[in-house]
Amino acid sequence: MYKQKYMASKTVTNLKKKLYAIIFEADTAGGKAFDVVLLVLILASVLTVCLESISRYRILYLDWFNIAEWSFTIIFTLEYLLRIYSTPKPLKYIFSFFGVVDFLAIVPTYLSLIVVGSQYLLVIRSLRLLRAARIFKLTRFINEGQVLSKALRASLAKITVFLGAVLTVVVIIGSLMYIIEGAASGFTSIPTSIYWTIVTLTTVGYGDIAPATPLGQILASLVMVMGYGVIAVPTGIVSVELARSEKETVTRVCPNCHKEGHAMDANYCYNCGYSLND
Repeated sequence: MYKQKYMASKTVTNLKKKLYAIIFEADTAGGKAFDVVLLVLILASVLTVCLESISRYRILYLDWFNIAEWSFTIIFTLEYLLRIYSTPKPLKYIFSFFGVVDFLAIVPTYLSLIVVGSQYLLVIRSLRLLRAARIFKLTRFINEGQVLSKALRASLAKITVFLGAVLTVVVIIGSLMYIIEGAASGFTSIPTSIYWTIVTLTTVGYGDIAPATPLGQILASLVMVMGYGVIAVPTGIVSVELARSEKETVTRVCPNCHKEGHAMDANYCYNCGYSLND
């Protein structure tokens, strides 16, 4: 009896490992085939949603669209449940980036039973195409994405301070423009003037509000010149961090936290410390 239970438990464990290798890894033939099929289904489902939004197609083929949407949703629901079943740490997957995306990819269809039109949110599935780089072993693109992500995280404090300073300047300049120009030139309030300052500083320049007085135009010119600095400073900060962060990585996935980018000979996850050899 004990031996039977042990053998059954071992069979289940082996099954989970095989499913994990197919569903989460793209280094095996089965895993790549699974991901390619999944990629095609995602593209087809997004195309279906886009076509349904065209009124003449919706009138002619509404029933077919409904069948297709529910078929895709059922397939993706089963896939989502298999991911939860096969991963050693289900909660880690559920609350990971791709876990949340996978969940949001199936919710809109069920939500459409209550809220009409919510099925169009199924375009969220397009986020799942981010797996394409891993599927087709586009390691270079994965590496660059990881380097960029690391550089942005390292730059966060500096950029936050910089944006805080910019917002302070925006409020001050907006208040000055309100005082200089006033309602006669369209600057009817300080919030409106701040809006104009942000639009001008970001070099968008809608032209719905414009200073009429010489002093206002001089101040506007300064804001426009400052706009180039607003673009250049964060770019420089991130560029420095990019230079520091560049390193070669691969696509190996941690079973615990689902972080990619581990060397093939790595023993532990760089993010959570989980043993990669279990």
